[in-house]
Amino acid sequence: MTVAINRVARTAWRNGDFASGDRAIPEETAIAFTYDGMSYAVMMATPQDLEDFALGFSLTEGIVSSGDEIAHLEIVQGAIGIELRMWLSPPRTEDLRARRRRLAGPTGCGLCGIDSLAEAMRASPVVPAGNVFTPRDIMHAIESVTPLQTINRATHAVHAAGFWEPSCGLVELREDVGRHNALDKLGGALARGGIIGRGGLIVLTSRISVDMVQKAACIGVPLVVAISAPTALAVRTAISAGITLIAIARGNGFEVFTHPERITTERIAYVA
Repeated sequence: MTVAINRVARTAWRNGDFASGDRAIPEETAIAFTYDGMSYAVMMATPQDLEDFALGFSLTEGIVSSGDEIAHLEIVQGAIGIELRMWLSPPRTEDLRARRRRLAGPTGCGLCGIDSLAEAMRASPVVPAGNVFTPRDIMHAIESVTPLQTINRATHAVHAAGFWEPSCGLVELREDVGRHNALDKLGGALARGGIIGRGGLIVLTSRISVDMVQKAACIGVPLVVAISAPTALAVRTAISAGITLIAIARGNGFEVFTHPERITTERIAYVA
């Protein structure tokens, strides 16, 4: 399988002079998703955690509602990319065939396999109530991500999505050159591990667009924290999905944009 990090030669200008050397950079590979022999989407992604990617993407795109509906997964390495070949259970196969008859094909990053405004603006699931968190929890969650970003520490060029719970800290973290991919991989890791999302929060090292909110809602996590700002549509979508959206989360604080009732200044006794 292709490695996630590569080293390339480069010449650096430092302190008034050139110096030869090399630098670690993230690998980027075309990843094709096929279902029952039908092409669905091709994403440019970091070629690791591909089982998580296959399941997470399938869940957040609404191809399946659980991992049990993927009967078989085959990861095929090709000369120009990697194909994630999935075979679905019979009911899902028919649903996908009906859906594909209505579609012209993928449209691009984050919104795959759609060709209409209605598909792009599909209603997100409403998430469960979930826990209540303190500002200290939010800051701990943010601080927990950086030490485990192994690819980013080597390359300074990838996004991360992590799942944090008050009782046990950072449960899972996935990295990728694409922010959508990192979140899909995280969703797949949680599903494969049987981890219920309503007890924790998602931490993102990126901005929050509408499709990131939609994916978080499909994963079932009621609170999303990001280091960058949300779009206006992401805020409106989070309101309707029941998601608490926290953004511009840095070392000195954060901003709450939706459903602030999940944030309290009082100390909470969590039940694991």
